[in-house]
Amino acid sequence: MLRRILLAASLVLATGTAQAEDLLVFAAASLKGPLDEAAAAFGAREHVSIAISFGASSALARQIEAGAEADLFLSADEAWMDYLAERSLIAPETRRVLFGNALVLIAPKASTIALTLSPHTDLKAALAGGYLAVADPAGVPAGKYAKAALSALGLWDGIAGQTARADNVRAALAFVARGEAPLGIVYATDAKAEPDVRVVAAFEGSLHPPIVYPGAVTSGSDHGQAGALLDYLASVEGFAAFERAGFTPVP
Repeated sequence: MLRRILLAASLVLATGTAQAEDLLVFAAASLKGPLDEAAAAFGAREHVSIAISFGASSALARQIEAGAEADLFLSADEAWMDYLAERSLIAPETRRVLFGNALVLIAPKASTIALTLSPHTDLKAALAGGYLAVADPAGVPAGKYAKAALSALGLWDGIAGQTARADNVRAALAFVARGEAPLGIVYATDAKAEPDVRVVAAFEGSLHPPIVYPGAVTSGSDHGQAGALLDYLASVEGFAAFERAGFTPVP
């Protein structure tokens, strides 16, 4: 309980709204926007206050491992959910895949760069001395997907030393939106949400592992509404906000 209170206090500093009794959700940064909308609708219907901490799935999973008492974890890949499952930090019967996404190459809105993605694409020339913005492939799901896709095309080794590695995918998106990077790799939903970037090309889904978002109640949660919120996000009503944002349904 002390850790819950301390975490809630940190969320107050970040958002000004969290309280100790809040339902605490740790969620991948790319879910920002539609998850806020869906959580607000659920909270209003069920009269429950919800606080959401967004970040890289890797960082959030490690925070839960370190004792942060989140009630619900929404990851941008299966690997970090597996990480918590292996440590008995999620309730396995609650785990489910909620939605999917796609990977795209983006440029600042005013950019005139035109590329098709193939083993013959000269990304180094397109960068013109600049850097490719990606989430850190050492652990962040969006970065891992980006590295896998470029590796499948035989392009990663040629530009690995010319990457600006961000803490999460929204930070990589911001690099490109501000014109600090001529190209970046983000989720299709991130590109749709940011008016200052444009999609240069889309990666074929076969180039990387499937992009899916699993969710689970944490094993330490004692909040009665954690499972109900997860059920809501998996419902047609709950998915509507994510569908508008460009997320895809999964079987």
